[in-house]
Amino acid sequence: MHERHTTRHTPKSVIHSARRATASLPFLALAACSPADAPAAGDDAELMERARGIHERVITLDTHADINPGNFTAELNYTMDLPTQVNLPKMEAGGLDVAWFIVYVGQGDLTPEGYADAYDQAIAKFDAIHRLTEEIAPERIGLALTSDDVRRIAAEGRSVAMIGVENGYPVGEDLGRIQEFQERGARYLSLAHNGHSQLSDSNTGEALDDWLHDGLSELGRQAVAELNRVGVMIDISHPSKQAIMEMFELSRAPVMASHSSARALNDHSRNLDDEQLMALRENGGVVQTVAFRGYVDGPKNQAWQQASQMVIAEVAEEMDFEIIGGGRGRAFFMALQAMSPDEREAYQTGFRMVRDAAAERIAMEVAPVTPPVDVADFVDHIDYMVELIGLEHVGISSDFDGGGGVTGWDDASETFNVTLELVRRGYAEEEIGMLWSGNLLRVLDDVQRVAAEIQAESSAGC
Repeated sequence: MHERHTTRHTPKSVIHSARRATASLPFLALAACSPADAPAAGDDAELMERARGIHERVITLDTHADINPGNFTAELNYTMDLPTQVNLPKMEAGGLDVAWFIVYVGQGDLTPEGYADAYDQAIAKFDAIHRLTEEIAPERIGLALTSDDVRRIAAEGRSVAMIGVENGYPVGEDLGRIQEFQERGARYLSLAHNGHSQLSDSNTGEALDDWLHDGLSELGRQAVAELNRVGVMIDISHPSKQAIMEMFELSRAPVMASHSSARALNDHSRNLDDEQLMALRENGGVVQTVAFRGYVDGPKNQAWQQASQMVIAEVAEEMDFEIIGGGRGRAFFMALQAMSPDEREAYQTGFRMVRDAAAERIAMEVAPVTPPVDVADFVDHIDYMVELIGLEHVGISSDFDGGGGVTGWDDASETFNVTLELVRRGYAEEEIGMLWSGNLLRVLDDVQRVAAEIQAESSAGC
């Protein structure tokens, strides 16, 4: 077996779930070992069996899955195997126990009207998640607010939902909304997304060295204190480096990066550089390594996408089919939702036919020459950050339905392949449990403990 060469760290407690009755998944051969190191057939069967056992016992948790409220209605919802990367059938098939559903609002104008519209969009997503867990499918999925909730719901054999807020824009200039969002179930919040918010500069300012606040705004600094007070994790995945470094200085509690990878392996402003990662270690936080092709290996992904899209476009033209919104991601799902039910069904049927027809050609013509970003490339980022800052500060995320996914883990039904790759590289069960959920839940516990301390100090002061 190919072993990792890393300093072992004292493991923290491992979270175990009740064994799940998961669907049998086909084995996907992943390029984890060189041919000389590849296990023999007998060894490979033993490794597969061991990986499946580990995958069933640990709690698997993904901190970032985008949603569309239109997929949380009585007629169209996550009990169905929708053409989304995450839904209940896919979670159950792949053994993904916990999905953080995201209250995302894109950055707009910093005006009262803009804040009001952003707030309305956010509330629609909060309501959608509560509708799924309380009305549509409470027997299959429950909303967790604490680490104890996660363990309890998983032990009951149900999937687990948690809520993160991507972009502080809906807060507007009313920091009281942070507590409101916490009461609605939010357990992390990022102060910016793509574009500078009223609270923080965004990483997107780096390209043109164009900043609004030179880090955090004064309101953003106050927001850090309020997030600490109410027990909501601070998410550093999208803000600028200067803003992130300020958050490390200001926060009394550990922070988390909900979906970022290592900049040393792929130079993208959405990834964390070594200075940021070392500061995160000192802060006691966790970085949730993201399986987003462009953040894992940008050049490799660009080459693959260009070659693959040419084939898909050719097949679509041959079949007289027009692809909308790039075929995936937010633009695709927004366009899909704007259709009538009959139009949507017809489009989905046609798109699947094009995709399936193109898949064989891509596998035969593109992959041998221009391979896609895959699970092995993704786990390279996990390895790098484990080596640099210690295993207890690293976790896992997908950014599914927001552009995320790599070959081998392209939707929740393929979640086992990540565990398999970790086992291939020599990670022990206890370590895999920490990566999948233990580290993130430890940070959540710490944040909620600090909040209790702050609230107790405030009461004593009165």
